[in-house]
Amino acid sequence: MSAPHPNQPAATPERRAFALRDALVDRGLIEAGEAEALAHRALEELSPDNGARVVARAWVDPDFRERLLSNATAAAKELGIDGPEGRQMVAVENTATTHNVIVCTQCSCTAWPLLGLPPAWYKAPPYRARVVREARTLLAEMGLQLPDATDIRVWDTSGETRYFVLPMRPEGTEHLTEEQLARLVTRDALIGVARIQHSSAL
Repeated sequence: MSAPHPNQPAATPERRAFALRDALVDRGLIEAGEAEALAHRALEELSPDNGARVVARAWVDPDFRERLLSNATAAAKELGIDGPEGRQMVAVENTATTHNVIVCTQCSCTAWPLLGLPPAWYKAPPYRARVVREARTLLAEMGLQLPDATDIRVWDTSGETRYFVLPMRPEGTEHLTEEQLARLVTRDALIGVARIQHSSAL
């Protein structure tokens, strides 16, 4: 392929993505329409709402919680949740003395079926480097102040194992339904950079 003319503007990311898609189709590596189908599925089916459903079920069903901690992939499938990048999902549970946070130090791996596609800050080099070296300081800068006595554990997600956080259920939510509990859970809490907040308005 010839180099672009010096005065020719560089291709936009969108045009480069379309060119890559067309090249993969031409070589028979993917079927026509497969990339678009995956993109549609990512928006419609791979969502933090799924993670919220899993967390809420674990909060109200102790048996499900045990199954989730033992085999998160199988437990999620009980709720009809699975998909790409979710073959080996592992739940790490926050407690009164331990706080978990996830990262992918190599790229941007997450448990897509439960978290959706990763946010931009999760993929950024500063987060990927600093959360390993100075998790407490970084979390504080992101708005999560943890007591000095809290043990912070950082889990490095990879292509083989996709971690996500099972947050603590906030106090004062005993009267809430499972659906209402699910609405409290955020993607940031599933990653471990935030705690669940309860509003009395619910």
